[in-house]
Amino acid sequence: MKNAIIIRYCEIHLKGKNRGFFEKMLKENIKNSLKEFKFTFTTMHSRYLIEDYDPLDYELITAKLHKIAGVHTYSNALVVENEFEKIVEASSILLKDKVGTFKVNTNRADKTFTPNSMETSMLLGGRMLELYGKNISVDVKNPDFTLYVDIREDGKTFVYTDVVNCLSGMPVGSAGKGLLLISGGIDSPVAGYMMCKRGMKLNCLHFHSFPYTGEAAKEKVIELTKKVGEYNGGINLYVVSFTHIQEAIHEHCPEEFMITIMRRFMMRIAERLAIQQGDQAIITGESLGQVASQTIESITSSNSVVTMPMLRPLIAFDKLDIIDIAKKIDTYETSILPYEDCCTVFLPKYPAIKPNLERVKRAESKLDVEGLIEEAFKKVEKYTF
Repeated sequence: MKNAIIIRYCEIHLKGKNRGFFEKMLKENIKNSLKEFKFTFTTMHSRYLIEDYDPLDYELITAKLHKIAGVHTYSNALVVENEFEKIVEASSILLKDKVGTFKVNTNRADKTFTPNSMETSMLLGGRMLELYGKNISVDVKNPDFTLYVDIREDGKTFVYTDVVNCLSGMPVGSAGKGLLLISGGIDSPVAGYMMCKRGMKLNCLHFHSFPYTGEAAKEKVIELTKKVGEYNGGINLYVVSFTHIQEAIHEHCPEEFMITIMRRFMMRIAERLAIQQGDQAIITGESLGQVASQTIESITSSNSVVTMPMLRPLIAFDKLDIIDIAKKIDTYETSILPYEDCCTVFLPKYPAIKPNLERVKRAESKLDVEGLIEEAFKKVEKYTF
């Protein structure tokens, strides 16, 4: 008898003839995430199996599984030969400390095994009641827990009681590459997490306004990027100096359009960097109507300066929805640290909520747009996590 971790996927089942592509990618992502551990990895009928691992590594391994997009559930199973008495032995170990109602769910892929699935469940349930009847009782409709018995054709039976939910979604890398605009706020790390869950491999871009924003603000963004990177299988962060652009906008453009024009510069720089890195889309944490720069008019203005797809996974989320996810992925406490980002520098008292695009263009024409962008690209820092 030994332990094994059974890993399952969900949405990949919906794929047709190219399903193998997604299965292989998920397999490689799991192995890459767990490369620090020693184990045997096999594929088993649309599932993956981790065996021969150090039991002391179990908690560390399963913590990693929770951050791998495409992993739907996992179970910690006891593995025995396809013999009824050995299945009873494994079941007795799992139910020893259980209290409450239960049922037995038997899957008999090995049709040579006797008794059949229904009979196995009945007989096994009876044996467990003989052993632990003081603590457990049968309820096949609404049990407190289920004893699963999976009898396979290769002579192995997997016995388990837990089915632990994970991230689900699609394997990172299966949906192309994107560039996430990451600030020090709550929204953008959540947007990055959402895109990882949908299978997009990310790079990150942050705009730094030294000396108006200090090193602590940049370190905060680095920490947030690392946390997003845990769901991304590693990540690159590019930090672009933005101070000179903000100063130019502040000096030459109407105050009400400062945020609007600033966002237009960010999009231009993001698109240029994305093309250089082979990214196929730009991702932001914008939520419709949340602030002045996220009205439909402001978003239209930002979109108009790029041709690359703009993805906004949080566009219909309210702030409480976003905060709930931020807490779940452990970015919230870092995001609320009191260090300002570049968006708070030269903040106008009354920003344009519905900026007129033609007026914005006229205001922006006073600036050397290309010269300012070229200057920004002279001061790009890259961090790899």
